[in-house]
Amino acid sequence: MYNFTSLPPLSLYIHVPWCVRKCPYCDFNSHKSPDHIPENDYIDALIHDLEQEVPHVWGRTVNSIFIGGGTPSLFSAEAYDRLFSSIRALLPLSPHAEITLEANPGTFEQGRFADYLSLGINRLSIGIQSFNDQSLEALGRIHDKNQAIKAVETAHKVGFENFNLDLMFGLPHQTARTAQYDIDTAIALEPTHISYYQLTIEPNTLFYQQPPTLPDDDPIIDWQIDSQERLANAGYQQYEVSAYAKDNKQCQHNLNYWQFGDYLGIGAGAHGKITDAAQQSITRRSKQKQPQAFMESAGQASVILTDETISTKDIGFEFMLNALRLTDGFPTPLFYQHAGVPISHIDQALEQAQQQGLLERDIHFIRPTEKGQRYLNNLIELFLP
Repeated sequence: MYNFTSLPPLSLYIHVPWCVRKCPYCDFNSHKSPDHIPENDYIDALIHDLEQEVPHVWGRTVNSIFIGGGTPSLFSAEAYDRLFSSIRALLPLSPHAEITLEANPGTFEQGRFADYLSLGINRLSIGIQSFNDQSLEALGRIHDKNQAIKAVETAHKVGFENFNLDLMFGLPHQTARTAQYDIDTAIALEPTHISYYQLTIEPNTLFYQQPPTLPDDDPIIDWQIDSQERLANAGYQQYEVSAYAKDNKQCQHNLNYWQFGDYLGIGAGAHGKITDAAQQSITRRSKQKQPQAFMESAGQASVILTDETISTKDIGFEFMLNALRLTDGFPTPLFYQHAGVPISHIDQALEQAQQQGLLERDIHFIRPTEKGQRYLNNLIELFLP
């Protein structure tokens, strides 16, 4: 049985489902945009969706907002202005809230960066993926190297003081030289945060059906180690499996996920997780995935695709699946605060992990060892019920 004496921090996730073109590696809920995106109708639906969610979090302050996709930068600043007006009317928003919008480097979007900043969007996450035109073409990206660099320069120019670059490695046509060029170029552009992760082939993607030729594993590992050293030397601290940040520029929204905080999810295919102290429960909820189905059902019970309560039997795995991604681990008291059960609930798994050299702990902190970070899946599996 849960025993929540306080509630975790709360975030808001907003999903925009359309892209100019679906990338062959992407397994997110994204759809090729129609000739005319129903921007106003979708904003209306998001507002109705939020109105339906708000009673679950009455009085709770939102500490971060993340607008993901899809390609959220396809929407105008005017659309987000209307959405934010409703958000502020419905929810207390922290004056220091981190508000992130995902953007792609298509040149037609860059003129919007200044407008986004003026609305209170204070962080961008720019989907670069590579600075090599051959790799970008193989990945199905609509931008080239020059457009990618221009997008970052524009972010600096209009005044964004905090932004992330998404960068992948292990790409088609990638070599040691081009992998090094990608990371060096990203560092030279001086983002405050870099998400650096290996291309993986996911089910339900074109790459899964038609696998590309990828580099062998051994050189990929070498490139990753070399890039991590370059990032560290440039002042980027790795704080999560694939996240590197300058001082105090960790992504607060993602940290809330990894520390098992709460989040509302609105939009087509959006997921949420909410703790209810009165009911002593944790619930995960997702929304209709197809944009049209979402817009037609927003604000109604039928918009909810899944609605599941997390049992105390599963809570240890659910918590550790997130928290062990953090390289520094988590404060030991956080488990009770956010999972609602004492740390003794997972004592047996913790002892096994320690015995295998995958984890270290004391009364203050629990963290994966270097070996645990390397064999993270093995470590997390120990907490399966």
